[in-house]
Amino acid sequence: MNELISKRWSPRAFSADATITDDELRVLLEAARWAPSHGNSQPARFVVGHRGSPTFDKIHETLRPGNKTWAGRASVLLIGCVITADDRGDLSNVEFGLGLAMENIALQAVDLGLITHMMGGFDREAAHAAFSMPADVRPLVAMALGRPGRVEDLPEDLQAREQRERRRHPLSETVFTGTWGESPFG
Repeated sequence: MNELISKRWSPRAFSADATITDDELRVLLEAARWAPSHGNSQPARFVVGHRGSPTFDKIHETLRPGNKTWAGRASVLLIGCVITADDRGDLSNVEFGLGLAMENIALQAVDLGLITHMMGGFDREAAHAAFSMPADVRPLVAMALGRPGRVEDLPEDLQAREQRERRRHPLSETVFTGTWGESPFG
């Protein structure tokens, strides 16, 4: 397996002093642009703000309280959105396209020595309103991007979570053949 995949994780300890350059951000968003999508519909759209900008602050305001405690230290906040229609009509599987684009950002970030953390914990309606999104746009996920920080700078309740061992379900629990529950990886 490619090391970019095994090194990717979702830390919360961001360096509040670090920045992401415009060139680095462009590379991350180019990686998203090249993600596969259903029928090449390319439904992924992004709202992006560097720390200290009004866009960053507006994104931060949409986050749930638990995410606000650490995400403000990130260098960049982003909201991943989908368009639901184009000149061909309604688009299918738009979530699939955005998911792949977000993963491309996360893997490209690993390659650049950056960290990311995706969040479902944000107010989608508030984000939609804050950025005057058209009716056919749906914000689906937020992401913090930056450079690693100190675990000690996190709220105490998150420090243990940050340091716990990463776990994944074994293939024997997730891959089946013939009958559900029958795994070739027993």
